[in-house]
Amino acid sequence: MSRDSTAKILTVAFLLCVICSILVSAAAVVLSERQERNKAAEKKKNILMAAGLYDEDMSLDEQFSTIQTRIVDLQSGEFSSDYDVDSFDSRVAAREPETRFIIPEGQDLAGIKAHSRYQDIYLVMDGDTLQQVILPVYGKGLWSTMYGFISLDTDMTTVIGFAFYEHGETPGLGGEIDNPNWKKLWPGKRIYDDQGKTRIEVVKGTVDRGSTNAIYQVDGLSGATLTARGVGNLLQYWMGQNGYQLLLAKLKREGVK
Repeated sequence: MSRDSTAKILTVAFLLCVICSILVSAAAVVLSERQERNKAAEKKKNILMAAGLYDEDMSLDEQFSTIQTRIVDLQSGEFSSDYDVDSFDSRVAAREPETRFIIPEGQDLAGIKAHSRYQDIYLVMDGDTLQQVILPVYGKGLWSTMYGFISLDTDMTTVIGFAFYEHGETPGLGGEIDNPNWKKLWPGKRIYDDQGKTRIEVVKGTVDRGSTNAIYQVDGLSGATLTARGVGNLLQYWMGQNGYQLLLAKLKREGVK
């Protein structure tokens, strides 16, 4: 076959494609288990960070030993034993007809259209005593869906910590939701008022510290109004009747059983 023939060029290109495909597939198979382990470790790290418990000098498994993972049925506020906590994936469940909850029209503050009826949550325990509860939350920002964890004290309304672990907001603008200084504004804020109404919000500009509403408000993000609004909206949704409100009321009333 001539060195410069079309057939030879196509043959070489084809063989290169086959070899590269085999190498990429083999690498994906070999590395898949490691990727899953890294993904699970990163999730544990973000849960611990939201709870203010992360210590980079300790192993994640050791730090996570005081945390119980539970599956909750959002429609009843009850814990469910129908799913394995180690394999349950709420993102997958949100796509399955039997576990998918389609948000009623006019109630989709988070802009997500639907989610799983069941959610995995995390209880920080001291023996049999509940110390705090860590809840996954997510919703639309300006450019992306923002995924995070919020941790609440035993009164089920006071924020201990709040952090996002996945989003695609603009660096330097909406990406400021990752700014440690902004995260420091959340501890001590309250989700509900004394009547049980969801009050937490991200204001435009700076909170008036002298206002009676300041306990429910967090400073906005300069130049990222829509992202900040998305944060407030997703919390309004997940702390409401279609989110964790029934669970939190039950935990406050009865504790962990």
